[in-house]
Amino acid sequence: MMRPADVTPGAEQDASSGGVRALPAPAVAVIDGDGTVLAWADGARQLLGHRAEDVVGRPAARLLASPPEGTEGGSCLPLLAHGPERTGENEHRRRAVVDVRHRDGRTLRVELEASALTDADGERCWLLVATDMPDSGERRRAGEPAAGALLDRSPLLVAVWDSQLRCIWLNQASRRRVGLPPDARPGLLRRALQGFDLAAVEPVMRRVLASGEPVTGHEARWVSPGGRREAVFSSAFIRLGRADGTPLALCTVSTDITQRWTRERLALMSRAARHVGTTLDVMTTAQELTDLAVPSLADYTTVDLADSVPLGGEPLERMPPGDSGIPVFRRAGLASIHRGMPESAFDRGEPVLVPPGSPFLYVLHHRESYLERVMETGSGTWLARDPSRARIIRETGMHSVMMVPLMARGTILGIAVFVRTENIAPFSRDDLHLAEELAVHASLSLDNARRYTRERAAALALQRSLLPCSLSGGNAVELGWRYLPSDRHEGVGGDWLDAIHLPGGRIALVVGDVVGHGVNAAATMGRLRTAVLTLAALDQPPAELLAHLDDVVAHLSEEAAGSGDPALPSVGATCVYAVYDPATRVCSFARAGHPPPLLVYPDGRVITPDIPAGTPIDLGFGSFESVDRELPEGSLIVLFTDGLIETRNTDIDAGLDRLAAALGRAPSELDDLCSQVIAEMAATAKPEDDIALLVARTRVEPHGGPVGDVHVSFCSVKPGWRSPGCVRRLA
Repeated sequence: MMRPADVTPGAEQDASSGGVRALPAPAVAVIDGDGTVLAWADGARQLLGHRAEDVVGRPAARLLASPPEGTEGGSCLPLLAHGPERTGENEHRRRAVVDVRHRDGRTLRVELEASALTDADGERCWLLVATDMPDSGERRRAGEPAAGALLDRSPLLVAVWDSQLRCIWLNQASRRRVGLPPDARPGLLRRALQGFDLAAVEPVMRRVLASGEPVTGHEARWVSPGGRREAVFSSAFIRLGRADGTPLALCTVSTDITQRWTRERLALMSRAARHVGTTLDVMTTAQELTDLAVPSLADYTTVDLADSVPLGGEPLERMPPGDSGIPVFRRAGLASIHRGMPESAFDRGEPVLVPPGSPFLYVLHHRESYLERVMETGSGTWLARDPSRARIIRETGMHSVMMVPLMARGTILGIAVFVRTENIAPFSRDDLHLAEELAVHASLSLDNARRYTRERAAALALQRSLLPCSLSGGNAVELGWRYLPSDRHEGVGGDWLDAIHLPGGRIALVVGDVVGHGVNAAATMGRLRTAVLTLAALDQPPAELLAHLDDVVAHLSEEAAGSGDPALPSVGATCVYAVYDPATRVCSFARAGHPPPLLVYPDGRVITPDIPAGTPIDLGFGSFESVDRELPEGSLIVLFTDGLIETRNTDIDAGLDRLAAALGRAPSELDDLCSQVIAEMAATAKPEDDIALLVARTRVEPHGGPVGDVHVSFCSVKPGWRSPGCVRRLA
């Protein structure tokens, strides 16, 4: 049930507009058998102007315009008998039209109805309900109800109950709603509340009667006999008592809010569609559900996930039991109206222990919701086996709970728990239905996040196994590098980088980017990296190596297309390949549809060498060109994938300019340089693709001898076309 808005007693809901039209509060008072005023409600003050402190403890007959003999300090029965127009009486109910004095001296004609009630000491008292007659000159015929009786013609449902919760008075709207004849005595609670959810209403009534604290805006559903009609009412509960605090009666005022109630629940489901499942992160989705439910539906909510949704850490089934039970769930989300979450014994990410025989396990194993309108913590309950949880429940005032399974595609993912503490209304069946609808939506989002997490973890594991564990530049270059997988929904990509030792002390630097994301892209990346390593062993110029790599990729694409298996995508990539010779200080570059490298000279200048782009590697007939560049000692060769420089809102040229600026102020230590460059590039927008960054600082061979075998390659594949031939030129 959503946390109700305050409804002022005596306010009528306008069904057409959703607004509230003010009506006078009931003018109610209580007198004892001697006619002494025991209680004076605010509605009586509004009607007659007399304050409670002016009338309580004094004879009620003093309020009559002409007090008859025998009423001063006497019984209330002569008071009712004095009215000029008697309307009928019996042992428990009397009614008359009388003239009373307003505080300002005016005389008002009111219909006065008295109903017998018994106080907590067993003494007979009388509840008086006064209704102003609309026109004192307009007399009604004897035996007829007052034509202008406001409470009887109001759509509000007004009722009065004695201290034993026996209904002693109902207005006509209430009688029509529960099917009672106009003159029938309501009697017991169950009959007077026929059609209402008694389990949700009675605890609130008893609490107000005991504490004296009024409750407004309590929502309850009414179902007609046979279930053909339903309505939702918002009620106010007000205790009537003696000046010393002894309870005498309880007054309830209810108004039909069915249309508003329906709109609010539809609005909550609409918010769930917008705000639950905004990411493919399991923990975030779980927290979004709890944040939505508090305080709209519950005061405290948790989402606990089973091992079918891995959250990291040791599997729950391998963990030993604790004092509070066995580890069954791991907490993924929690929210409370109280700061510090005093209701929760477990933080997010921690295992949740539950005792055997608890409703947690019932929901998990039977895949059915559980509703406990009024929580019991005594001996013989499931909480008797979990004293620490029972203590928290008592200390925080938890009194009503719902547990709903989270299921999707036949898999039980966990449970959502909804609890009320400050909201004194117990959960109803309607609340349970709403919680189940929210759980269905959240479960689908959780399952999508679970599947994505599982595939992403597999792709990352495969990618890590295929990428080099470490890179060494030998005596030719000093190396720094970074690889950052993206968090995009499609999964990790196929970026890779490598450094390969070549004969004569040279080194090859490679960076590549496979088309697509996920496990297939990672597997394709591994095949291309292996192909580059094999071709590099042939010691070919960069352009020739890319041409042979293109042939290999074209062959792989033909195999995938010929298999007819849609799970085997066509192969495509981009790649940049560079070979540096420390003896000559010459670096040869070639690229296949890949972003150009950047060169940083020792004096701080950052340039983009003029290297033909070439075509992406895919079809087997592309054209590539090698470009040689002589570099001063200490120059930086910077190779990278497009994830570093390209986003949805910026093009590659703008990204290259930003990268050049970042390199111009980067530190000399290459590890620090890589970290700072990536941080600056990601400062304005979160990376949308994998990032591979390889930086080499050139060295010079001092004596012209061999420096060692080093080879670095960069490769990326994307669909494209090609003209045959390889060209080599000196820049």
